[in-house]
Amino acid sequence: MEGRNVHPPPSTAENSLLTPEQIKRIELNRLKAKARQRQREQEAGPSSTPNPNQKRPLEVIPAVSTSPTAPKPLKRDSRLGKYFEYDLSKMVNSKGGFLVEDGKEVDEDSRAKERERERQRAKQNLEPPMYLDPSLNPKCRECQSIDIDYTYKKIFGCLVCNKCKDEYPEKYSLLTKTECKEDYLLTDPELRDRELLPHLLKANPHKSTFANMMLFLRCQVEDFAWKKWGSPEALDTEWERRTEEKKKKKNKKFEEGLRDLRRRTREGVWQRRKDQEHKHVFGVTEDLGDATRISCSTTQAFTMDDPNQAESSKISTSLELEQIEVNLFRSKTLFKPTKARGVFGGQVISQAIVAATNCVDPVFGLHCYFLLSASPAIPIIYFVERLREGRSYTTRSVKAVQNGKIIFQLMCSYHKPEPWQPTHQWPMPEVPPLEECELEEVLFRRRATREDLPSKVRDILLSYALERENGPIAVRRAGLTTEDGTQTFMHWVQARTGQASHYGAPYQKCILAYLSDLNFDNFCCEDGLLYVVVCPRAASGRAVVHGRLYSRAGNLVAATCQEGVVRADVRGPTENKAKL
Repeated sequence: MEGRNVHPPPSTAENSLLTPEQIKRIELNRLKAKARQRQREQEAGPSSTPNPNQKRPLEVIPAVSTSPTAPKPLKRDSRLGKYFEYDLSKMVNSKGGFLVEDGKEVDEDSRAKERERERQRAKQNLEPPMYLDPSLNPKCRECQSIDIDYTYKKIFGCLVCNKCKDEYPEKYSLLTKTECKEDYLLTDPELRDRELLPHLLKANPHKSTFANMMLFLRCQVEDFAWKKWGSPEALDTEWERRTEEKKKKKNKKFEEGLRDLRRRTREGVWQRRKDQEHKHVFGVTEDLGDATRISCSTTQAFTMDDPNQAESSKISTSLELEQIEVNLFRSKTLFKPTKARGVFGGQVISQAIVAATNCVDPVFGLHCYFLLSASPAIPIIYFVERLREGRSYTTRSVKAVQNGKIIFQLMCSYHKPEPWQPTHQWPMPEVPPLEECELEEVLFRRRATREDLPSKVRDILLSYALERENGPIAVRRAGLTTEDGTQTFMHWVQARTGQASHYGAPYQKCILAYLSDLNFDNFCCEDGLLYVVVCPRAASGRAVVHGRLYSRAGNLVAATCQEGVVRADVRGPTENKAKL
């Protein structure tokens, strides 16, 4: 440490021997020595020798240096948008409310105008001075006190003190614009006119961004309302009238909405029913020979819109079923004849046989009986029960269910043909050929043209003619015989299939079931069958009818026996007598 005027700090013992002046001079010398040492280090330049802590000294590169490692100024971030850069070190407070740069002149005129505006605002908010003479001071209109509310005086021109405001709220309370419109039936133009109704603006307590509240003095609002409506009673009458009108309008709007809801509901129900209508889709034509089972096509859902559905013009549609499970089937269409109580019984029988035939070997024949009426508005479910499996006979039971009740039950006995057995039958009567006989629809229309016929009977004949014309079975009158007082009716019946080829034997038997209960031999319903009907007995509203069906070759292919309810009062019409 040669050449350095550095003195070590005195110890505690030495401090007790030195004067304060000597201690001060020692400290000054020490600081001067450190300053000279720092100056020499800067003149010598940076050193790579480590310091006493074995660390390289920290070097600072100035911003004006040309070194590649010199710091570069930061670039402006483009994400911050447009902004102005100010050197805050040059900003001074000019006491005018603005920050200006040094050297920029302050607009003295603007500052003077701003100070004048501040004085005017302060002058407006100041309360007027009190006079020494009591007679010169304004007094409260209620208690003659000089402590009046100057806000009421300045806004409303009303002299009232704070005490009287609280004691007489029925006069001096403040009303909102909504209360004035609802209770006193005032309009917006009237409330916005300061000459008619002065008001006080106040910040909205609900939200600061809402418009300011308009407050009115109650006594002034009531005086204006009495002048407008004439009297408080007239105001009450007008208020009640408007309230009643609002109630009527509300009820009318509710009724209109209810009618619209009902209309849309009806349209929705109608559309659902329209979507559920049965639309028959014919599948691929299949061979329905003796060795082929009857197939059930899959079409759209059963329609329940029209309870009196028209009879299909094709026999295949009338016999069509939808298979739900192995032994479960559902009807697609049902037909209710004119003036009938329910579904045509032959259709129920034939559909039941279609269901049963799908559950047996088609080489067997069939024997069936039983009939009940049913509603055409709801589809019928057919459940097939396999009762017996034999070599010559197979027995099936079919239950028709509608609305959870069994409305029809069929016992079918399918018999395997045995052509080697003896044959016997009733002979076929002598009748004209099928082509020479008149269709029933033509006969009904000709009878309806009679002039002496009642209109009601004419309508019935025309409805029968239309039903026969559109039905799947063509009926022709073949003859009428009388023997021992018993009449025998004979008709040619022919199935309308709508196709050139004939159906197989299983389907032919189902078509025959549309007309009969029992068949013996093979036949073809498309070629025509002679139906001979005899009624041995009719009494007490019931009748038993026997029927025989012959092919064109004279073979008896089916026999029927049916009991039905037939009511006809032989006494004729009676006059209606009053009950009293």
